[in-house]
Amino acid sequence: MSSLRILVGVKRVVDSAVKVRVNKALTGVETTNVKHSMNPFDEIAVEEAVRLREAHGKRVSEIIA
Repeated sequence: MSSLRILVGVKRVVDSAVKVRVNKALTGVETTNVKHSMNPFDEIAVEEAVRLREAHGKRVSEIIA
């Protein structure tokens, strides 16, 4: 039996508790000295990958995020 790998895409975003500010050039968001965290939807995907690994035991060799 071959082992499976689970791949989960993860994105770093500005933390939801931080007030987003526009940069001086008005071309984007100010990101210096701003706390970042994992996208909340990606957190759910990682949790589901862990559940799948627990459900399938040794068939799942690794989770890659």
